[in-house]
Amino acid sequence: MGPVPSKWRGICQRGTKDIVRCNRSILFSTSHYVGHGTFTLSIAGGNFVPGVTAFGNGNGTAKGGSPKAHVASYKVCWPPVDDDECFDADLMAAFEAAISDGVDVLSVSLGDDYGREFFKDGVAIGAFHAVKNGIVVVAGAGNSGPRPGTVTNVAPWIITVGASTIDREFTSYVALGNRKHLKGVSLSSTSLPSQKFYPLISGSDARTAKVSSLDALLCRPGSLDPKKVNGKILVCLSGETTPIEKGQQALLVGAVGIILANNRESGNEIVVQPHFLPASHVNYSDGKLVFDYLNSTKYAYLTRAKTEVEVKPAPFVAWFSSRGPNLVEPAILKPDITAPGVDIIAAFSEAISPTDENFDKRRVAFNAESGTSVSCPHVSGIVGLLKTLHPDWSPAAIQSAIMTSARTRDDNKEPMLDSSMERATSFAYGSGHMRPNRAMDPGLVYDLTIDDYFNFLCAHGYNEIVLKLFSNKPNKCPKSFTLANFNYPSVVVANLSSEPVIVTRRVKNVGSPSTYRASVRAPLGVSIYVKPTSLQFSRIGEEKKFEIVLKAKVAGKPEDYVFGQLKWSDGKHYVRSPIVVKY
Repeated sequence: MGPVPSKWRGICQRGTKDIVRCNRSILFSTSHYVGHGTFTLSIAGGNFVPGVTAFGNGNGTAKGGSPKAHVASYKVCWPPVDDDECFDADLMAAFEAAISDGVDVLSVSLGDDYGREFFKDGVAIGAFHAVKNGIVVVAGAGNSGPRPGTVTNVAPWIITVGASTIDREFTSYVALGNRKHLKGVSLSSTSLPSQKFYPLISGSDARTAKVSSLDALLCRPGSLDPKKVNGKILVCLSGETTPIEKGQQALLVGAVGIILANNRESGNEIVVQPHFLPASHVNYSDGKLVFDYLNSTKYAYLTRAKTEVEVKPAPFVAWFSSRGPNLVEPAILKPDITAPGVDIIAAFSEAISPTDENFDKRRVAFNAESGTSVSCPHVSGIVGLLKTLHPDWSPAAIQSAIMTSARTRDDNKEPMLDSSMERATSFAYGSGHMRPNRAMDPGLVYDLTIDDYFNFLCAHGYNEIVLKLFSNKPNKCPKSFTLANFNYPSVVVANLSSEPVIVTRRVKNVGSPSTYRASVRAPLGVSIYVKPTSLQFSRIGEEKKFEIVLKAKVAGKPEDYVFGQLKWSDGKHYVRSPIVVKY
């Protein structure tokens, strides 16, 4: 690692337990005791570490998105007060400290359970100040999916990141006596003898006296009879308690293994867990097969957890990843992008157990976790590389490069799906799944200045008195500016009618001289044409405007939003923008 950059103005501040020491890589650190900061920071800026596994799974070399970056962590969340851990005052103080210290990228793996008005949201306010100072801000979209309208961190000056899978899984198969093999997931480091069958028992059949069948089926503490379970594989229904807690109960009553079966509501919603005993967590449909099998022969075995790669389809959108539409400002599509956020291996704090359960005394240097807190630093790390490669690019240009170069197809070359294996939409993945190499050379970018953001806030409904609080100068709201003309890399028209709507955009050339031609995949029931249909650029930095004219083809409203795409291409670059319409 090279010397500390001369522009760094921060100091090394250690916490009371002195867990993390500053060095030329870690410039600023305050102690954290839940592992979240260590995990996310290593994804963004961790160096190369060979031979990394999570409980013996996924062996390989770990590295962050910007492995040669200098990193600083700012602690903003503390032990709960009235069930709240993260307060706006602490968030904004951290943003201001980072701005003062001279950071280039801010990775924010936290947020509310829902979107908040921009200037009632500590992350949005802090991020606005950061972007004013040329700092790119990346934040997670939230983990409240798949319900619509749950996306958070929705300000347009923030790169909002959803979570999707990669082509790797940690699998453990359930082999039933009827020769059916059901694929589940597990990180358990223990295993049963190969192909040795054990008797199965459901939690409800193993209940103690005066315990309901449902409580026992859920494997609640104290609900299971050790005499009935000992030496058997226990089958538990998901819900109410965590998978790790169910596994702990299975271990306490003498089970040799556990099968966790999702209920109908959970469907395919599974996150891999480091169980204490051989385990397999299966989805609802496979869980139903297990319970049906229990009514006949009752023998099975579990395969050892293993790593499978080149899994298809991948990526698909994680079930927990928060979805649009953006309820704070429907004219802005959120999330912007998705990135790997499911079963990701990264560094972990040895100050806490890998499951955050009090009964778990294990300590690990690396763990596997999921969430938009995990996908967020993947993008932050790539932003660091983009800042190095293109130091003259604005935060908006970097955001545009990441969004317009994204992919919307999986490794089967089919449209991206969600966890239910249904076709996903832009409300799930935004512009698509991040492609770092394409973002390095996007061809064109949709750029924005601070004045553009102020114009956006005016059109959103803020007055000049409020805006003055966030600027060193008075800002006069333009009379003619509309949200439709805010130069964002995606397009949303939430109230299209039979009257045409004209959307204006402006693109800047960041590549070699070239001519770009437009192509459109119109949303269902919408006619779209672009004028002009071609844009010729002769130099870097040259800007051109164009219009998108949208009109509903026929009267009547669809049940929901419809989705399309605009693409500019010169044969080498493909500059894609999602188009989302409701009429």
